[in-house]
Amino acid sequence: MTSFYPRIIAHRCGGALAPENSLEGLRIAARLGCRGVEFDVMLSADGIPLLIHDETLERTTTGHGRVAELTAAAIRQFDAGGPHHRAYAVSPAPTFSEAMAACKELGLWTNIEIKPAAGHESTTGAIVGRWLAENWNGHGIVSSFSTLALTAAQQAATNLPCAMLLESLPDDWQTHMQALDAKAVHLAANAVTAKNAAALKGTPWACYTVNRRQEGDRLFALGCHAVFTDRPDLWSVNEM
Repeated sequence: MTSFYPRIIAHRCGGALAPENSLEGLRIAARLGCRGVEFDVMLSADGIPLLIHDETLERTTTGHGRVAELTAAAIRQFDAGGPHHRAYAVSPAPTFSEAMAACKELGLWTNIEIKPAAGHESTTGAIVGRWLAENWNGHGIVSSFSTLALTAAQQAATNLPCAMLLESLPDDWQTHMQALDAKAVHLAANAVTAKNAAALKGTPWACYTVNRRQEGDRLFALGCHAVFTDRPDLWSVNEM
């Protein structure tokens, strides 16, 4: 399972180098030599999985309103590229299926983070899980801070590789991991200690969001298998 992870994973597709959760980010990550990417999946009002992090549109698009209250067609009328840099205007928020097709074409390992809007946890997990059961090649892992979403995804797709996504490692982490049938643990980098690393020995684990080489070096020395970063350009192709 250790080799399952690429060492450097581009956070929200391309990190700081492209609009977050964008097809452009996937392509930039691939050109930099990244073998893995991470992105967020949320449902529109009509149940279409889209790549977007926030429950509202204002920060990452030219639109306004709540993702869960607008149709996918309405959301995709807004520009999700220009707010990052005018060079990326005009780019709609991609659908989950578009992103997965691009990852397959580019040969990218994917960390699919199910990011449900409040009150839509089980529905989001189930829809993403069903899509994966029907279409996915299994080259990656699924994670979520929502245990409801992750459980629903697992019920919809058997043998779904899942990671337990946490801010810090609780004392009873193994109990939670077994309950979720998780294969790995993802932690906030700044919360990881040598004690945590020792406890996790034998379990694949990765850290978010690592934007300094020094922090990455510390975590890899502790036994971390992968880091999620907004700055994949800080590592060379041979290190990825």
